[in-house]
Amino acid sequence: MASSETHSKMLFVIFLLCFLSYLSLCTSQSNNCAFPDQEITTRANRTWGLFVFGSSLVDNGNNNFFENRAQVNYLPYGIDFPNGPTGRFTDGKNLVDLLGELLNLPNLIPPFKDPTTKGRKIVYGVNHASGSSGILDETSLISGNVTSLSQQIRDFQEVTLPELEVQLGCNSSDSLPGYLFVVGVGGNDILFNYFLRQTYPRVDPQTFTANLTAILSQRLQKLYSLGARKFVLTAVYPLGNSPLVELNMPNCTVVCAQAINQVAQIYNRNLRSMVEDFQRRMPDSNLVVIETYNIVSEILLFPASRGFTNTRSSCCAVVSRTQGGNGVLCERGGRTCPNKKVYVYFDGLHPTEAVNIQIANDAYTSRNIFKVYPINVQQLSQL
Repeated sequence: MASSETHSKMLFVIFLLCFLSYLSLCTSQSNNCAFPDQEITTRANRTWGLFVFGSSLVDNGNNNFFENRAQVNYLPYGIDFPNGPTGRFTDGKNLVDLLGELLNLPNLIPPFKDPTTKGRKIVYGVNHASGSSGILDETSLISGNVTSLSQQIRDFQEVTLPELEVQLGCNSSDSLPGYLFVVGVGGNDILFNYFLRQTYPRVDPQTFTANLTAILSQRLQKLYSLGARKFVLTAVYPLGNSPLVELNMPNCTVVCAQAINQVAQIYNRNLRSMVEDFQRRMPDSNLVVIETYNIVSEILLFPASRGFTNTRSSCCAVVSRTQGGNGVLCERGGRTCPNKKVYVYFDGLHPTEAVNIQIANDAYTSRNIFKVYPINVQQLSQL
Protein backbone atom coordinates (compact mmCIF):
# COMPACT_ATOMS: atom_id res chain seq x y z
CA MET A 1 0.00 0.00 0.00
CA ALA A 2 2.78 2.39 0.96
CA SER A 3 4.74 1.35 -2.12
CA SER A 4 1.75 2.12 -4.38
CA GLU A 5 1.32 5.55 -2.77
CA THR A 6 5.02 6.32 -3.19
CA HIS A 7 4.86 5.26 -6.84
CA SER A 8 1.88 7.55 -7.44
CA LYS A 9 3.72 10.49 -5.87
CA MET A 10 6.75 9.85 -8.04
CA LEU A 11 4.61 9.78 -11.18
CA PHE A 12 3.00 13.07 -10.13
CA VAL A 13 6.39 14.71 -9.58
CA ILE A 14 7.63 13.48 -12.96
CA PHE A 15 4.48 14.79 -14.64
CA LEU A 16 4.86 18.16 -12.91
CA LEU A 17 8.50 18.50 -13.97
CA CYS A 18 7.63 17.64 -17.55
CA PHE A 19 4.82 20.18 -17.55
CA LEU A 20 7.08 22.91 -16.16
CA SER A 21 9.73 22.08 -18.74
CA TYR A 22 7.09 22.39 -21.46
CA LEU A 23 6.05 25.80 -20.18
CA SER A 24 9.67 26.90 -20.04
CA LEU A 25 10.21 25.76 -23.61
CA CYS A 26 7.15 27.66 -24.80
CA THR A 27 8.30 30.80 -23.01
CA SER A 28 11.81 30.62 -24.41
CA GLN A 29 10.39 30.13 -27.91
CA SER A 30 8.10 33.17 -27.59
CA ASN A 31 11.10 35.29 -26.55
CA ASN A 32 13.25 34.06 -29.42
CA CYS A 33 13.17 37.17 -31.58
CA ALA A 34 15.00 36.63 -34.87
CA PHE A 35 17.60 39.39 -35.23
CA PRO A 36 19.88 39.29 -38.27
CA ASP A 37 22.80 39.84 -35.90
CA GLN A 38 22.31 37.50 -32.95
CA GLU A 39 25.24 39.13 -31.11
CA ILE A 40 22.98 42.10 -30.38
CA THR A 41 20.85 39.99 -28.03
CA THR A 42 23.79 39.07 -25.80
CA ARG A 43 26.04 42.14 -25.72
CA ALA A 44 26.49 44.23 -22.58
CA ASN A 45 24.19 47.16 -23.34
CA ARG A 46 21.17 44.90 -24.08
CA THR A 47 19.74 47.47 -26.50
CA TRP A 48 18.30 46.17 -29.75
CA GLY A 49 17.65 49.55 -31.33
CA LEU A 50 15.95 52.94 -31.11
CA PHE A 51 12.44 54.12 -31.85
CA VAL A 52 12.42 57.89 -32.13
CA PHE A 53 9.63 60.46 -31.77
CA GLY A 54 9.60 64.23 -31.54
CA SER A 55 10.70 67.27 -33.51
CA SER A 56 13.66 68.70 -35.42
CA LEU A 57 16.34 67.99 -32.82
CA VAL A 58 15.86 64.24 -33.44
CA ASP A 59 14.29 64.17 -36.94
CA ASN A 60 16.51 62.57 -39.58
CA GLY A 61 14.58 63.27 -42.75
CA ASN A 62 10.88 62.44 -42.42
CA ASN A 63 9.81 65.89 -43.59
CA ASN A 64 11.47 65.26 -46.97
CA PHE A 65 8.72 62.86 -47.96
CA PHE A 66 5.57 64.98 -47.71
CA GLU A 67 4.48 68.56 -48.31
CA ASN A 68 5.25 70.88 -45.37
CA ARG A 69 7.01 74.12 -44.47
CA ALA A 70 9.87 72.64 -42.46
CA GLN A 71 12.19 70.90 -44.90
CA VAL A 72 15.99 71.06 -44.80
CA ASN A 73 16.93 68.74 -47.66
CA TYR A 74 19.37 71.27 -49.12
CA LEU A 75 22.84 72.64 -48.45
CA PRO A 76 24.29 73.87 -46.20
CA TYR A 77 22.35 71.35 -44.04
CA GLY A 78 24.25 68.08 -44.04
CA ILE A 79 27.43 69.74 -45.27
CA ASP A 80 29.44 67.57 -42.86
CA PHE A 81 27.20 64.50 -43.04
CA PRO A 82 28.54 61.53 -45.03
CA ASN A 83 25.44 61.43 -47.25
CA GLY A 84 25.05 65.19 -47.60
CA PRO A 85 21.65 66.85 -46.98
CA THR A 86 19.25 64.22 -45.59
CA GLY A 87 16.74 66.32 -43.68
CA ARG A 88 18.70 66.59 -40.43
CA PHE A 89 18.49 70.06 -38.93
CA THR A 90 22.23 70.50 -38.48
CA ASP A 91 25.53 70.42 -40.35
CA GLY A 92 26.32 66.78 -39.53
CA LYS A 93 24.96 64.18 -37.14
CA ASN A 94 22.13 64.79 -34.71
CA LEU A 95 21.61 63.49 -31.19
CA VAL A 96 19.97 60.22 -32.28
CA ASP A 97 22.77 59.39 -34.73
CA LEU A 98 25.36 59.90 -32.00
CA LEU A 99 23.48 57.90 -29.36
CA GLY A 100 23.18 55.07 -31.88
CA GLU A 101 26.95 55.10 -32.35
CA LEU A 102 27.56 55.06 -28.60
CA LEU A 103 25.18 52.09 -28.32
CA ASN A 104 27.10 50.32 -31.12
CA LEU A 105 24.05 49.96 -33.32
CA PRO A 106 25.03 48.64 -36.75
CA ASN A 107 23.43 51.39 -38.82
CA LEU A 108 21.67 54.74 -38.73
CA ILE A 109 17.98 54.67 -37.79
CA PRO A 110 15.88 55.06 -40.98
CA PRO A 111 13.09 57.66 -41.27
CA PHE A 112 9.56 56.27 -41.19
CA LYS A 113 8.32 58.30 -44.17
CA ASP A 114 11.02 56.96 -46.48
CA PRO A 115 9.29 54.36 -48.72
CA THR A 116 12.34 52.09 -48.41
CA THR A 117 11.98 51.84 -44.61
CA LYS A 118 10.48 48.38 -44.46
CA GLY A 119 11.40 44.71 -44.12
CA ARG A 120 14.61 43.85 -42.29
CA LYS A 121 15.60 47.52 -42.43
CA ILE A 122 13.37 48.29 -39.43
CA VAL A 123 14.66 45.73 -36.94
CA TYR A 124 17.12 48.15 -35.32
CA GLY A 125 14.47 50.84 -35.01
CA VAL A 126 12.60 53.52 -36.92
CA ASN A 127 12.65 57.30 -36.62
CA HIS A 128 9.15 58.81 -36.58
CA ALA A 129 10.19 62.35 -35.58
CA SER A 130 9.04 65.31 -37.65
CA GLY A 131 10.76 68.70 -37.53
CA SER A 132 8.57 71.55 -36.19
CA SER A 133 6.16 69.17 -34.45
CA GLY A 134 5.02 69.53 -30.86
CA ILE A 135 3.34 67.83 -27.95
CA LEU A 136 0.17 69.72 -28.85
CA ASP A 137 -1.41 68.77 -32.18
CA GLU A 138 -2.00 72.44 -32.98
CA THR A 139 1.72 73.22 -32.69
CA SER A 140 2.42 70.96 -35.66
CA LEU A 141 -0.04 72.98 -37.74
CA ILE A 142 1.27 76.36 -36.61
CA SER A 143 4.91 75.70 -37.29
CA GLY A 144 4.82 73.80 -40.55
CA ASN A 145 1.87 71.42 -41.09
CA VAL A 146 4.05 68.51 -40.03
CA THR A 147 3.43 65.17 -38.27
CA SER A 148 2.28 65.67 -34.69
CA LEU A 149 3.54 63.53 -31.82
CA SER A 150 0.16 61.82 -31.50
CA GLN A 151 0.20 60.90 -35.21
CA GLN A 152 3.77 59.66 -34.95
CA ILE A 153 2.69 57.22 -32.26
CA ARG A 154 -0.32 56.10 -34.32
CA ASP A 155 2.01 55.45 -37.26
CA PHE A 156 4.21 53.39 -34.96
CA GLN A 157 1.26 51.36 -33.68
CA GLU A 158 -0.48 50.82 -37.01
CA VAL A 159 2.46 50.41 -39.41
CA THR A 160 5.83 49.91 -37.74
CA LEU A 161 4.78 47.59 -34.93
CA PRO A 162 2.94 44.96 -37.05
CA GLU A 163 5.85 44.93 -39.50
CA LEU A 164 8.34 44.52 -36.64
CA GLU A 165 6.46 41.50 -35.28
CA VAL A 166 6.56 39.88 -38.71
CA GLN A 167 10.28 40.56 -39.15
CA LEU A 168 11.30 39.35 -35.69
CA GLY A 169 8.81 36.48 -35.47
CA CYS A 170 7.80 37.37 -31.93
CA ASN A 171 5.26 39.48 -30.08
CA SER A 172 5.97 43.16 -29.45
CA SER A 173 5.61 42.50 -25.72
CA ASP A 174 8.75 40.34 -26.05
CA SER A 175 10.78 42.64 -28.31
CA LEU A 176 9.95 46.23 -27.30
CA PRO A 177 11.48 46.08 -23.79
CA GLY A 178 14.81 45.65 -25.59
CA TYR A 179 14.53 48.98 -27.42
CA LEU A 180 15.07 52.54 -26.22
CA PHE A 181 12.24 54.97 -27.02
CA VAL A 182 13.69 58.43 -27.61
CA VAL A 183 11.23 61.32 -27.34
CA GLY A 184 12.58 64.80 -28.05
CA VAL A 185 9.80 67.35 -28.09
CA GLY A 186 8.41 70.43 -26.32
CA GLY A 187 10.47 73.37 -27.54
CA ASN A 188 8.19 74.24 -30.46
CA ASP A 189 5.17 74.28 -28.17
CA ILE A 190 6.84 76.91 -26.01
CA LEU A 191 8.52 79.00 -28.68
CA PHE A 192 6.00 78.97 -31.51
CA ASN A 193 2.71 78.14 -29.80
CA TYR A 194 3.06 79.98 -26.51
CA PHE A 195 5.17 82.99 -27.51
CA LEU A 196 5.05 83.66 -31.25
CA ARG A 197 1.37 82.75 -31.41
CA GLN A 198 0.91 84.93 -28.33
CA THR A 199 -0.93 82.41 -26.20
CA TYR A 200 0.79 83.81 -23.10
CA PRO A 201 -1.62 86.72 -22.47
CA ARG A 202 -4.43 84.19 -21.99
CA VAL A 203 -2.64 81.32 -20.21
CA ASP A 204 -0.04 81.56 -17.46
CA PRO A 205 3.24 79.58 -17.87
CA GLN A 206 2.47 77.15 -15.04
CA THR A 207 -0.85 76.13 -16.58
CA PHE A 208 0.55 75.89 -20.11
CA THR A 209 3.57 73.77 -19.18
CA ALA A 210 1.54 71.55 -16.82
CA ASN A 211 -0.77 70.81 -19.73
CA LEU A 212 2.22 69.95 -21.92
CA THR A 213 3.65 67.40 -19.49
CA ALA A 214 0.21 65.93 -18.78
CA ILE A 215 -0.34 65.31 -22.51
CA LEU A 216 3.23 64.01 -22.92
CA SER A 217 2.60 61.55 -20.08
CA GLN A 218 -0.49 60.28 -21.93
CA ARG A 219 1.57 59.77 -25.09
CA LEU A 220 4.21 57.83 -23.15
CA GLN A 221 1.52 55.73 -21.51
CA LYS A 222 0.29 54.78 -24.97
CA LEU A 223 3.79 53.60 -25.93
CA TYR A 224 4.02 51.78 -22.60
CA SER A 225 0.73 49.98 -23.32
CA LEU A 226 2.23 48.79 -26.62
CA GLY A 227 5.25 47.31 -24.82
CA ALA A 228 7.80 50.13 -24.45
CA ARG A 229 9.65 50.09 -21.13
CA LYS A 230 12.80 52.22 -21.58
CA PHE A 231 12.42 55.90 -22.44
CA VAL A 232 14.95 58.66 -23.15
CA LEU A 233 13.41 62.13 -22.96
CA THR A 234 15.04 65.46 -23.77
CA ALA A 235 14.50 68.59 -21.73
CA VAL A 236 13.84 71.86 -23.58
CA TYR A 237 16.90 73.95 -24.52
CA PRO A 238 17.50 77.53 -23.30
CA LEU A 239 15.47 78.74 -26.27
CA GLY A 240 15.77 82.40 -25.33
CA ASN A 241 19.49 82.36 -26.07
CA SER A 242 19.11 81.13 -29.65
CA PRO A 243 19.94 83.49 -32.56
CA LEU A 244 16.26 83.30 -33.53
CA VAL A 245 15.30 85.63 -30.69
CA GLU A 246 17.86 88.31 -31.46
CA LEU A 247 17.20 88.11 -35.20
CA ASN A 248 13.41 88.37 -34.97
CA MET A 249 12.94 90.38 -31.76
CA PRO A 250 15.79 92.94 -31.76
CA ASN A 251 13.95 95.38 -29.50
CA CYS A 252 13.43 93.01 -26.59
CA THR A 253 16.41 90.68 -26.68
CA VAL A 254 17.13 90.46 -22.95
CA VAL A 255 13.53 90.58 -21.76
CA CYS A 256 12.33 88.06 -24.34
CA ALA A 257 15.24 85.73 -23.68
CA GLN A 258 14.58 85.72 -19.94
CA ALA A 259 10.84 85.15 -20.38
CA ILE A 260 11.30 82.30 -22.84
CA ASN A 261 13.96 80.63 -20.72
CA GLN A 262 11.82 80.93 -17.61
CA VAL A 263 8.98 79.01 -19.28
CA ALA A 264 11.47 76.41 -20.53
CA GLN A 265 12.75 75.92 -16.98
CA ILE A 266 9.23 75.52 -15.61
CA TYR A 267 8.53 72.89 -18.25
CA ASN A 268 11.77 71.05 -17.44
CA ARG A 269 10.94 70.93 -13.72
CA ASN A 270 7.51 69.54 -14.57
CA LEU A 271 9.17 66.98 -16.83
CA ARG A 272 11.24 65.62 -13.95
CA SER A 273 8.17 65.38 -11.76
CA MET A 274 6.27 63.64 -14.54
CA VAL A 275 9.08 61.08 -14.90
CA GLU A 276 9.03 60.30 -11.17
CA ASP A 277 5.25 59.93 -11.20
CA PHE A 278 5.30 57.78 -14.36
CA GLN A 279 7.81 55.32 -12.91
CA ARG A 280 5.71 54.95 -9.77
CA ARG A 281 2.56 54.17 -11.74
CA MET A 282 3.97 52.09 -14.59
CA PRO A 283 5.64 48.85 -13.41
CA ASP A 284 9.04 48.02 -14.95
CA SER A 285 9.26 51.42 -16.69
CA ASN A 286 12.58 53.27 -16.71
CA LEU A 287 12.92 56.85 -17.90
CA VAL A 288 15.94 59.07 -18.43
CA VAL A 289 15.85 62.83 -18.95
CA ILE A 290 18.73 64.36 -20.90
CA GLU A 291 19.04 67.77 -19.26
CA THR A 292 19.82 69.61 -22.48
CA TYR A 293 18.92 72.97 -20.94
CA ASN A 294 21.70 72.60 -18.38
CA ILE A 295 24.23 71.12 -20.80
CA VAL A 296 23.76 73.90 -23.38
CA SER A 297 23.63 76.60 -20.68
CA GLU A 298 27.00 75.42 -19.39
CA ILE A 299 28.43 75.68 -22.90
CA LEU A 300 27.02 79.20 -23.26
CA LEU A 301 28.43 80.30 -19.90
CA PHE A 302 31.85 78.65 -20.26
CA PRO A 303 32.36 78.18 -24.01
CA ALA A 304 36.16 78.07 -23.99
CA SER A 305 36.22 75.09 -21.62
CA ARG A 306 34.15 73.14 -24.16
CA GLY A 307 36.02 74.36 -27.24
CA PHE A 308 33.55 77.01 -28.48
CA THR A 309 34.10 80.68 -29.32
CA ASN A 310 30.79 81.81 -30.86
CA THR A 311 27.68 81.42 -28.69
CA ARG A 312 25.34 83.99 -30.27
CA SER A 313 25.47 83.85 -34.06
CA SER A 314 24.23 81.16 -36.42
CA CYS A 315 26.90 79.45 -38.49
CA CYS A 316 24.80 79.62 -41.65
CA ALA A 317 23.09 82.64 -43.19
CA VAL A 318 19.53 82.93 -41.81
CA VAL A 319 16.88 85.22 -43.31
CA SER A 320 14.77 87.04 -40.70
CA ARG A 321 10.98 87.20 -40.73
CA THR A 322 11.10 90.90 -41.61
CA GLN A 323 13.19 90.06 -44.68
CA GLY A 324 10.86 87.31 -45.88
CA GLY A 325 12.37 84.31 -44.12
CA ASN A 326 11.31 82.51 -40.96
CA GLY A 327 14.29 83.46 -38.82
CA VAL A 328 15.13 79.79 -38.18
CA LEU A 329 16.32 77.95 -41.28
CA CYS A 330 19.49 78.43 -43.29
CA GLU A 331 19.29 80.23 -46.60
CA ARG A 332 19.25 77.67 -49.40
CA GLY A 333 22.81 77.33 -50.69
CA GLY A 334 23.89 80.17 -48.42
CA ARG A 335 27.25 80.80 -46.77
CA THR A 336 28.49 79.05 -43.65
CA CYS A 337 31.06 79.94 -41.02
CA PRO A 338 34.66 78.83 -41.67
CA ASN A 339 34.90 76.64 -38.55
CA LYS A 340 31.63 75.03 -37.51
CA LYS A 341 33.25 73.26 -34.56
CA VAL A 342 33.50 76.50 -32.57
CA TYR A 343 29.88 77.59 -33.17
CA VAL A 344 27.07 76.58 -30.81
CA TYR A 345 24.26 77.22 -33.29
CA PHE A 346 24.16 76.05 -36.89
CA ASP A 347 21.00 77.96 -37.86
CA GLY A 348 18.66 80.22 -35.92
CA LEU A 349 17.60 77.52 -33.48
CA HIS A 350 19.42 74.20 -33.92
CA PRO A 351 22.85 73.30 -32.55
CA THR A 352 25.88 72.27 -34.56
CA GLU A 353 27.10 68.69 -34.64
CA ALA A 354 29.85 69.79 -32.22
CA VAL A 355 27.18 70.62 -29.60
CA ASN A 356 25.25 67.43 -30.37
CA ILE A 357 28.42 65.46 -29.63
CA GLN A 358 28.72 67.13 -26.21
CA ILE A 359 25.07 66.43 -25.40
CA ALA A 360 25.27 62.79 -26.53
CA ASN A 361 28.46 62.11 -24.55
CA ASP A 362 27.02 63.67 -21.38
CA ALA A 363 23.76 61.78 -21.84
CA TYR A 364 25.57 58.49 -22.27
CA THR A 365 28.28 58.64 -19.60
CA SER A 366 27.66 61.45 -17.09
CA ARG A 367 26.82 60.55 -13.49
CA ASN A 368 25.83 64.15 -12.79
CA ILE A 369 22.02 64.50 -12.37
CA PHE A 370 22.45 68.13 -13.49
CA LYS A 371 23.11 66.69 -16.97
CA VAL A 372 21.13 63.43 -17.08
CA TYR A 373 18.47 62.26 -14.63
CA PRO A 374 18.15 59.94 -12.74
CA ILE A 375 20.62 57.62 -14.53
CA ASN A 376 22.49 57.92 -17.82
CA VAL A 377 21.65 56.30 -21.14
CA GLN A 378 24.41 53.72 -20.81
CA GLN A 379 23.01 52.57 -17.48
CA LEU A 380 19.50 52.49 -18.96
CA SER A 381 20.69 50.34 -21.85
CA GLN A 382 22.06 47.76 -19.41
CA LEU A 383 18.80 47.29 -17.49
